[in-house]
Amino acid sequence: MNRMLSVPTLLSCSRVIVPSSLAGIRGFRRVGVCKAMAGIDGAASQGVDGPSPSSAIDFLTLCQRLKTTKRTGWVYRGIRDPESIADHMYRMAAMALIAVDIPGIDRNKCIKMAIVHDIAEAIVGDITPSDGVPKEEKSRRERKALDEMCEILGGGLRADEIYQLWNEYEENSSPEAKIVKDLDKVEMILQALEYENAEDKNLDEFFKSTAGKFQTDLGKAWAAEIVSRRNRS
Repeated sequence: MNRMLSVPTLLSCSRVIVPSSLAGIRGFRRVGVCKAMAGIDGAASQGVDGPSPSSAIDFLTLCQRLKTTKRTGWVYRGIRDPESIADHMYRMAAMALIAVDIPGIDRNKCIKMAIVHDIAEAIVGDITPSDGVPKEEKSRRERKALDEMCEILGGGLRADEIYQLWNEYEENSSPEAKIVKDLDKVEMILQALEYENAEDKNLDEFFKSTAGKFQTDLGKAWAAEIVSRRNRS
């Protein structure tokens, strides 16, 4: 049964401007995001903590770029059919899922952080040290892209959570961020080992770039196992 509204429904509408770089993606358009504020008991199409169906599909359509954009480091090294950004993030999330319990560490938070840590690359692409972009400029571009993605999502609690997780990772400001930073490096050197074995390449630079930079016992132990297997191969 439909409820009668006891108070007037107030609508506040704001424009979400889709970046010009996304103009060619099918399904994107300039949209007006309307937030209904009324005494509705769970009847609104946009939940209190979630995006509207339209905003959700717009956001997910943008995230499709993460599935098709290849990781730049492997492209530069001539790897055949290199992994995508989404491939990298998925295995990081799997790592967080299977990792040993660590006192004081929120496993679910680590999984979520792994999923979103490179999400801004859907707009800016995978910028590597070889591209010569200063760290501060890379961070500025990614933060701007993340702002745009959160607008596309329609704001709200889910967008806030994505932004906070991304920022925490970027700033390396929590125990979970340190774990996920290590998983980022672990996943990279594991992938490097797999490409060395599959394509008879020497990717030593990836191992050298991460040596001594692991912050956690988990990261150090998993990295040591990968290096040990590399030495035996």
